[in-house]
Amino acid sequence: MRSHGCGDLLQNVSGQEVQLCGWVDRRRDHGGVIFIDLRDRSGTVQITVDPDQGAEAFAAAEHLRNETVIQVSGRVRQRPPESVNTKLATGAVEVLAGAITVLNSVKANLPFPVSVHDEENTREELRLRHRYLDLRRERMNGNLRLRARTIQAARRFLEEQGFIEVETPVLTRSTPEGARDYLVPSRVCGGEWFALPQSPQLFKQLLMVGGIERYYQVARCFRDEDLRADRQPEFTQLDIEMSFMGQEQILELNEALISAIWQAVKGVELPRPFPRLSWHEAMERYGTDRPDTRYGMELTNVSDLVADMGFKVFSGAVAAGGAVKCIAVPGGNDAISNVRIKPGGDVFSEAQKAGAGGLAFIRVRDGGEIDSIGAIKDNLSEDKKAELLRRTGADPGSLILFGAGDTATVNKALDRVRQFLARELELVPAERDNSSWNFLWVVDFPMFEFNAGENRLEALHHPFCAPNSADLGDDPAAWATTLPGARAQAYDLVLNGLELGGGSLRIHDSALQRQVLQTIGLPLEEAERQFGFLMEALDLGAPPHGGLAYGIDRIVMLLAGEESIRDTIAFPKTQQARCLMTQAPAGVAGQQLQELHVASTWVEEEAEAAG
Repeated sequence: MRSHGCGDLLQNVSGQEVQLCGWVDRRRDHGGVIFIDLRDRSGTVQITVDPDQGAEAFAAAEHLRNETVIQVSGRVRQRPPESVNTKLATGAVEVLAGAITVLNSVKANLPFPVSVHDEENTREELRLRHRYLDLRRERMNGNLRLRARTIQAARRFLEEQGFIEVETPVLTRSTPEGARDYLVPSRVCGGEWFALPQSPQLFKQLLMVGGIERYYQVARCFRDEDLRADRQPEFTQLDIEMSFMGQEQILELNEALISAIWQAVKGVELPRPFPRLSWHEAMERYGTDRPDTRYGMELTNVSDLVADMGFKVFSGAVAAGGAVKCIAVPGGNDAISNVRIKPGGDVFSEAQKAGAGGLAFIRVRDGGEIDSIGAIKDNLSEDKKAELLRRTGADPGSLILFGAGDTATVNKALDRVRQFLARELELVPAERDNSSWNFLWVVDFPMFEFNAGENRLEALHHPFCAPNSADLGDDPAAWATTLPGARAQAYDLVLNGLELGGGSLRIHDSALQRQVLQTIGLPLEEAERQFGFLMEALDLGAPPHGGLAYGIDRIVMLLAGEESIRDTIAFPKTQQARCLMTQAPAGVAGQQLQELHVASTWVEEEAEAAG
């Protein structure tokens, strides 16, 4: 149907007869000559329709609406110098139309402008409802192309390194992995259920037992959890696993992989090796295990300075086993008013959303004098005041914000405030303007964290991470004692405050795997029921192995300069896990439920209230 793509018509094809197909991006009638911007996947080119060169073509062009699908036959010619469009790749040429065929007309009003010339913001709900139109727009079309290039670069690198792509099952069994499973009832095996995989974790370990040694997969994963800008119920991982490699080798290989992707997609040469922080240091300095290191304002622990001061908010927090930390905001005196820090203010609100009761603050004046409420100012000796300024690096004009309470809440609140102020003070650019790529490995995670609600330990990552051998010790009889405080041989790759991926060395000894499952409160009998197939495999010659999984959607979001992974996925769900285009999820016929041996107990809330 066509000889060329619209974007392929450069000066070297001038004089050629061509056939093009595409969408009418816009039509301009200049009184006697009609100009059409014709768009396809390769780009846009100007079509000139002159009645003296083709009366039938001109008659067809007079009635074209935007987004009509047409075929154009004509001759490529140079534009006059004064008409060259330097903003368009094809701007030096145009096609003089000889014939126009309408392949499909637009029969309804467009819900929003699609043209590359229309940059207006469209409500996301409308974009998702008519996603097929949104995909025609330059932004989404470009994002999907970037996504394809990202995956191609990853595949190319991994295959050059001897990895092979293996698909793992989408219908599997439900196992406790942190988030809720999506369950699928079995018609054939009545009363039993499949689960959609939260990740290919167990299967990729079994592939290592199977001698594959170097595996990767662009894997679909499913988690029934609350959503946000960078989370979807179904998402895509670049999943990697390898045998006979230690942590150092795995990190080096993955740095090379990420560098290959950034080189292929952005043309950026990343400096290597990537910096590293232990989990403990990341939490102490940034309050989070995925810190944004593009700017300062690090957290400073001042618990020892305020432990015995008369201000009970501080001393009480330390006495209760918590912490007092602070961040120094350069220029904060002028940039942030008291109203913003006090109840009702936006800075106060950020801390409150993280669970904090509020923020104490000190303003540093000329000569190192401090300005604060009396309970703080009057209870800080000159020596401690000097030490506070030394530790925080606060100069005159700086604002020092304090969090006090249990350490986890203090970390979470100051991390949130730090990120908020970095955006407010323009210490980081808007995502679309970002050109700083601050990669960071966070290593030495704890094996477990305490779940107060269930009064038990749970795996910080997952229960298949190998513990650090130096922490574990060589005596299996002591593992029950040494495991709870052990570090995991786990690692996360962080970029600009977002986790790109994470992984670990895996447990390849069945006795140790059983002990880890017991440590998170899974009785041996239940462990065998849930994971017996894995333990059996580990007993039959499992090699040392480890791996890592990346969130493809998140990587593409950062490469594209988007703020939501929904703008990197062709057909995403909303934050209510709905597809506005297909209206999924939806009800099904009662007969279908009967065949699956299930019944719905759902009661509409309004009907329930009325009853």
